[in-house]
Amino acid sequence: MSLFKKHEQKINDAIKALHERKFYAAYPEHPSPGIYGETADADGQAKFKASLGKRFEELKQSGATSWAGQEESPYLQESLGISYPIFSTQILVDNATKAFHQWRKISAQDRAGILVESLERIKNRFFEIAYATMHTTGQGYMMAFQASGPHAADRAMEAIAAGYEELGRFPSATQWDKPMGKYSIQLNKEWRAVPKGISLVVGCSTFPTWNSVTGIYGSLITGNTVIVKPHPGAILPIAIFVAEIQRVMDENGIDPNACQLAVDTFDKMITKELAEHPAVKLIDYTGNSAFGSYLESIPGKAVFTEKTGVNSVIMDSVEDIDKAVANLTFSVNLYSGQMCTAPQNFFIPSAGVRTPNGVVSFDEFAQKFVDSVNGLVDNPKAGPFVLGAIQNKKTCDRVAEAESIPGKIWLKSRTFENPMFKKARVITPVVVEVDASKTDIFSKELFGPIALLIKTKDTDESIRLAQQLAQQHG
Repeated sequence: MSLFKKHEQKINDAIKALHERKFYAAYPEHPSPGIYGETADADGQAKFKASLGKRFEELKQSGATSWAGQEESPYLQESLGISYPIFSTQILVDNATKAFHQWRKISAQDRAGILVESLERIKNRFFEIAYATMHTTGQGYMMAFQASGPHAADRAMEAIAAGYEELGRFPSATQWDKPMGKYSIQLNKEWRAVPKGISLVVGCSTFPTWNSVTGIYGSLITGNTVIVKPHPGAILPIAIFVAEIQRVMDENGIDPNACQLAVDTFDKMITKELAEHPAVKLIDYTGNSAFGSYLESIPGKAVFTEKTGVNSVIMDSVEDIDKAVANLTFSVNLYSGQMCTAPQNFFIPSAGVRTPNGVVSFDEFAQKFVDSVNGLVDNPKAGPFVLGAIQNKKTCDRVAEAESIPGKIWLKSRTFENPMFKKARVITPVVVEVDASKTDIFSKELFGPIALLIKTKDTDESIRLAQQLAQQHG
């Protein structure tokens, strides 16, 4: 039985979900032993620990020039000691070019079957990937499991389904018949979807699989070869994905260089070399706006970016002020604000927030906000696991600098001890009141656990400012 036939139902279910826009998950998000096996968690943790201090030798790509790795655990503040094969830009491009001429000729069905099979193999490594994600990004255990495992696999499945369906939208061959009176013209016509070539996927340090798999699988299903350039600080999670893709390709007679891992180091990064290479036609990037804009400026590339943004919350009126505040502060605390969806700017009218029980003044709202942050942080059963750890030391510096922002400091950042990891790099949110006239302060992303309570004239001004930020800064 072909791999496509093996996974055809799952592919069709995913396509159906695309059309209906209803909830669909091919990979359950809860790490239940009943779903993934009684020993899956322990086995995954053991496998992760066994990889520390060793070479990652699972890749099947060829031409490595050396070995290196600089990952550090935010929980242990120690090097993982894992080294990966290093390849020159030209070797990566040459490998991808050679593999392209084989991969592009594989039918859409066979490509879909191979790619879904890789996800099924990756499913067996979700827990290993979870611990790898924890100790490279600083995510809490549950987020690391869900985001880097099931949620990432579901995103990959969506990309496979969308690409597969699009490739089948037009016939590949037909007999074309044009009546011409007493006779007709008949032609046997064929059509072929032509891939662009080599795709470069540039990963980020906070969500190394979730933010990369759509570009990887979207490019692969449409016949492009892929070079995956992970962030030097978060390699292992996506390296496991790439290794499984290569393994399935190799087992099915496909050149595994169709999907390569391009590891680099902080002192010798190769992203620009790869991006500017004329053979690279597609670029998928997640990260800061400055580098994203640079990639978008390179001529001759199709570039897909998720750049930084300035996320706003407009407070006007609520049914239940305490529940609303609890929800908002959870979002600020979640993974210590190191998510692209983390709220930063809270626009609050100077007259306060309307509720069924009367108006909650600006100062009352601010105090509720502070109390809610502290309540979560100081909850030993929730705080350490919701906040996780800080991936990059520069984020700690940014939070410290935020306490110098002109305005009232409602809450200073502090550290606390993670009960499972005594050396974990942790900081709590800083909350600062800012006047609406200080647009230079809140019109840029302050990455990390930083909350700005912005006092506006009224809700109309809040909307105007939030709209302005969205238009100008994302």
